[in-house]
Amino acid sequence: MSEPYGALPGHDRFDYSGIGERMRFVWPGGAKLAFYIGFNIEHFAFGEGLGATLAPSAPVDVLNYGWREYGNRVGVWRCLDLFDDLSLPVGALVNTALYDHCPQVVMAFAERGDELIAHGHTNAERQGGWPEAQERALLQQCRNRMTQAHGRAPQGWLSPWISESAHTPDLLRETGYRYTLNWCHDDQPVPMRTRGGGTLWSVPYPQELNDIPMIVARQLDGKDFAQMIVDQFDEMLEQTQRNDDAPSLVMGLALHPYLVGQPYRLRHLRRALQHVARHADHEVWITTPGAIVDAVAGPAA
Repeated sequence: MSEPYGALPGHDRFDYSGIGERMRFVWPGGAKLAFYIGFNIEHFAFGEGLGATLAPSAPVDVLNYGWREYGNRVGVWRCLDLFDDLSLPVGALVNTALYDHCPQVVMAFAERGDELIAHGHTNAERQGGWPEAQERALLQQCRNRMTQAHGRAPQGWLSPWISESAHTPDLLRETGYRYTLNWCHDDQPVPMRTRGGGTLWSVPYPQELNDIPMIVARQLDGKDFAQMIVDQFDEMLEQTQRNDDAPSLVMGLALHPYLVGQPYRLRHLRRALQHVARHADHEVWITTPGAIVDAVAGPAA
């Protein structure tokens, strides 16, 4: 009979490690804070499936669909102008349904040299409850579609709605992905064990510094979300500079163009990103998730 108050069920993906217990390192250029933008470019089925909502869904849901589609038609282009103005690289999280719906959006990020990260086929579905073979097919098909479009396979993955099965890390490693953004448990990259013995890296992805939970779920105003970005950045920068032994950290920012691409929110986002960009020197490394993995594990073969 097992001890009733013993160890709780775990995942065996990684062991516990406190942030102060680890080996010290610095990012390229001598910075101790790495900053990246995870920019979610998504497409949703019309009249079916999942999606963030402004109001209760209707049988012919033009209100919620139109709100989300505004991001692809208008908001994304305004955000691109902002990223260009500040010379900010982006980790673009791409639903492969966009290649059929509005391929010019994805190509705009590819032409900037941004990292393209696989983000499922559509955000109208979750993969976590699927059979293993169906989930494997999704991961492989997304990888193949992006490779065909750009001549280079995506290195990273973020599940739509961060939906994960017990086998997702294993399947990601087995289908050729190098890292996941699904696990939001640390401020440094963490190597994860997989069933084949290989390593899948977890790059920190924010659940707090993320416009969907903050603006949609908690109904935070755009100016307050921008202040969150500034406060998070200033505090993490201070944490890394307390002394020579302070750990190097990763700060991610998750954005969606149908939210921050609204003009009144974009104005506040600009202020926050200008604040970050002013530190783009030896203090802060402004980068992408894939480059973060390269820095800790070496470039992909």
